[in-house]
Amino acid sequence: MFAAIFVAEIGDVTRFDNARQISSWAGITPRHRESDVKAHRGGAITKQGPRLVRWAAVEAVSRNHKIEPIHDIYVRVGQRRGVNKGRVAAARKLLTLVFYGLRDLEVRCLDIVHPTTEAA
Repeated sequence: MFAAIFVAEIGDVTRFDNARQISSWAGITPRHRESDVKAHRGGAITKQGPRLVRWAAVEAVSRNHKIEPIHDIYVRVGQRRGVNKGRVAAARKLLTLVFYGLRDLEVRCLDIVHPTTEAA
């Protein structure tokens, strides 16, 4: 279900040059405000872009955060800054993996063995 949401909402992934652009488009990057010489970075996410993509990314991480590159960020940031910020940081990592998966048609950093292929 989540894969269908990502593919339908993102559309043509080649319109993004890198994973940071897709995270910014989805609105799961921290706010950045500047005025003259003062710059305020961090805080809440921007929430710009499609709400459905943000929801799907955070929900996918909430339901299954045991995958190795996602789990590290989820735990590390969650212990330091709180569980909700850990979820959002892990969702940003998940969206990065989705970007590279759609662009290259494979996700190289995941070494997941499916139970059905293990028995064969």
